[in-house]
Amino acid sequence: MANVKIAIVGAGVIGPRHADAVANSPEAEVFAVVDPTSVGSTLASKLGVPHFGSVTDLLDSETKPDAAIICTPNHTHVSLTKQLSAAGVHVLIEKPVSTDVASGKELLEHIRKTNVKVLVGHHRRFNPYMVAAKKIVASGSLGRIVGVNGLWALCKASEYFDPPTEWRRNQTGGVMLINMIHEIDLLHYLFGAIASVHAEKTISYRGHEAEEGAALTLRFKSGAVGSFFICDNVPSPWNFESGTGENPLIPKTGQDFYRIFGTEASLSVPDMSIWSYKGTQKSWHSELRQERAPVSEGVPFELQLSHFCRVIRGDDTPTCTAQTGLAALSVCEAIKKALEGNTTMEIEEYSL
Repeated sequence: MANVKIAIVGAGVIGPRHADAVANSPEAEVFAVVDPTSVGSTLASKLGVPHFGSVTDLLDSETKPDAAIICTPNHTHVSLTKQLSAAGVHVLIEKPVSTDVASGKELLEHIRKTNVKVLVGHHRRFNPYMVAAKKIVASGSLGRIVGVNGLWALCKASEYFDPPTEWRRNQTGGVMLINMIHEIDLLHYLFGAIASVHAEKTISYRGHEAEEGAALTLRFKSGAVGSFFICDNVPSPWNFESGTGENPLIPKTGQDFYRIFGTEASLSVPDMSIWSYKGTQKSWHSELRQERAPVSEGVPFELQLSHFCRVIRGDDTPTCTAQTGLAALSVCEAIKKALEGNTTMEIEEYSL
């Protein structure tokens, strides 16, 4: 079967990582790079593929790709997805699916009128640690999930917000839409829909329009509760990237970032320790037993790409559709509203 021909749209930070995954895939090949800057032409030259300054130029060319991966600033995701999907090109959108729920719903209506597959790039669902955590939670070995404690805290360098990525300073950027949306998707993946959220904003040191962090209290539709601290301006080893070592640009610490509490056992991630009173009385007087759950091998971007190719061919069911991406955005939008008054927001029921 012929490889899936994929255009990389956007050659900033995340675009080259996707391009490498496609270039190394036995199921896909890079068709072209689309980016208006010299960075785009440099990446295209390195890969030996055509370079286009815009999606319009790409679609006006003699041939078009089977699919595209959108790696552009958040506020461009909806318009580019509409343009590509209207031309019959399958799309993988880097999260978030959009910058607000209203435009996300509008995009969903557009997608329903096409025959293309549209996935959202919440690639952490494919991370081996999260796959292992999902398997443990779904098995019931922890019992009924009572609560979860989550952490995502690190220090972004000042140049992270410099041009041409100064959009990260405003409300279409910020730690909620750039980082917390990943965490919300993982919480959905593990525990299902969220019913309400209370948010308290952290102190702002940069003076940007975008928020820098928050302390959150979550209630899931299942009845489980959770607490989450997120901040992008503090030195900390407790975050997904440092814990898993997934991002080669961020040094690995291996420190835990999730603790999941069930009626029969508790689990910490990514050390994958399961603590229980197995074989003894369930009492605080008894000694807890520690087991380590196995974790498989795999590179999340490559696993996500393989899944995307299978979905395009009709061989797999999408694990993260545009609707799923919109669900994560709905919760993040509720968090941002809660931050305005350091208050609680009930979340309108949504589909996963």
